[in-house]
Amino acid sequence: MSYKHILVAVDLSEESDYLVEKAVALATPLDAELSFIHIDVNYAEVYTGLIDINLAETQHQTMESSQKFLQKIADRADYPIKHTLVGSGDLSNELCDKINEYQVDLLVCGHHQDFWSKFLSSTKQLINYSPVDMLVVPLKDA
Repeated sequence: MSYKHILVAVDLSEESDYLVEKAVALATPLDAELSFIHIDVNYAEVYTGLIDINLAETQHQTMESSQKFLQKIADRADYPIKHTLVGSGDLSNELCDKINEYQVDLLVCGHHQDFWSKFLSSTKQLINYSPVDMLVVPLKDA
């Protein structure tokens, strides 16, 4: 199968560059489009107390910061990046929406191989919901 649009889900950690390298190595011989996405936690959904008037502003600043960081990763990619997307909310829902909206046919994501990933893993959740093929790249924490 020849992939036409690859979406890389990054968490803005140091391992993001490693994921990008893997995705570029895959996209290059296929001449595939390459896009990046980062999903922030939607604080409005998590917040259970009284609504803080500064909550929306804080979330906006976080998303702006994430977009700048994501753009830096894109600048280092040494490959043309079609989209740099930042979203907020439920990871699976947001990714599935963007996959359909941008006609993505491969999702690349990392999986930390540490103690906590045995109990809390975004990647395991994505495997159950992704409408497209996935490449899961193991990330070994030092």
